Amino acid sequence: MSADPTTVADKLAVELDARLAGADAALERGYPGERPGRQPVHTVYVPADRYDAGLVAAYGSAALRALDEHAEGFARLVRDDDIVVRVRAKLAAEPVEDLRIDFEDGYVGRTDADEDVDLVRAATALAASRRDGAAAPFGGIRVKSFEGPTRHRSVRTLTGFVAALVEGGGSLEGWVVTLPKVTSVDQVEAMLHTCAVLEDELDLLAGSLRFEIQVETPQSILGADGTALVARMVHAAGERLTGLHYGTYDYSAFCGIAAEQQSMAHPVADHAKLVMQAAAAGTGVRLSDGSTNVLPVGDAHDVEAAWSLHHQLVRRSLERGYYQGWDLHPAQLPTRYAATYAFFREGLPRALTRLADYARHVTGGIADEPATARALSSYVLRGLDCGAVDEAEVVGATSLTTAALEILARHRPRSTPS
Repeated sequence: MSADPTTVADKLAVELDARLAGADAALERGYPGERPGRQPVHTVYVPADRYDAGLVAAYGSAALRALDEHAEGFARLVRDDDIVVRVRAKLAAEPVEDLRIDFEDGYVGRTDADEDVDLVRAATALAASRRDGAAAPFGGIRVKSFEGPTRHRSVRTLTGFVAALVEGGGSLEGWVVTLPKVTSVDQVEAMLHTCAVLEDELDLLAGSLRFEIQVETPQSILGADGTALVARMVHAAGERLTGLHYGTYDYSAFCGIAAEQQSMAHPVADHAKLVMQAAAAGTGVRLSDGSTNVLPVGDAHDVEAAWSLHHQLVRRSLERGYYQGWDLHPAQLPTRYAATYAFFREGLPRALTRLADYARHVTGGIADEPATARALSSYVLRGLDCGAVDEAEVVGATSLTTAALEILARHRPRSTPS
């Protein structure tokens, strides 16, 4: 007589649990899921010598002036009065979501003595703006790379800035360091060591210093051994690593792309960003696209042409799963928010219907699976976070609260540090 199938299955399951225990632990450790909390829709880069405590408000005012001056052109581009109203409200209330004070490529022609002065002045100003509630909700600095020629200057700036920020009463919550031009896992491990030493020497809470990797060299995508080096960087960095930011122009230049063809939409950019996306998936490390250096300045024709390009590129990034990007000028803020809001609002009715059907276990025109429900929930949560979507319209259409959406999206609890 053959053995009882249930007994065999139970025995085999126990054996497999033991056999796969190591793989299960590695999977949970290496792919813990989405990082909790809000991801900013952009990062604004400002040269350190131009930063002051009133910069966020000044950027909002400048963006609104550009919008007023070219209101007809903006309306023609956006073609949605509700989005225009939302953009104006955003620029008045929270024009910059994430601000990076730049001591690298945007900070040129300065001596060591200049940089020493600017880092203290900028850190003190940032601390004041954070205390006064005038800072962007997220922020950080970009230091120079850990390559040999700039390594000492990079560490000196990072150490001095963090010390001055903390001394001035500035919080490190939501604050990161951007490490540019990374070419090896060794540099990532060096950054981990640097963060640990600074926390110890400056009496900071362990784990409070976080960083992001700027992917702007081919070596960070494809290592000499043929592996996707960026994936190894992600797992070497662990919880300290918050993001991978694509560097449009350095990466393109390293790949030999002529200046006129360098773009966020070039095939070399798409290849790099697809590798980054696969490397970061499930790890909690967030992605950011790069920037366009075509700025909305000059006469009406130039401004509207630059707005059209920026709007198109932001939308393209969003459709490809890159929910954050760089902005370099105040007049890029209107199109950043217009494209972002349109992306979330245009898909909202369909997303809410599908979520409501899924929550009620009703099969509508599309039979959604749990993975799709996760994507739909994340989509709506992102819309809520940036101001494109109102909570009342979500609850009214689905009866799902933000907490319920987070459960469907399988985000880690929001009590986890972000």
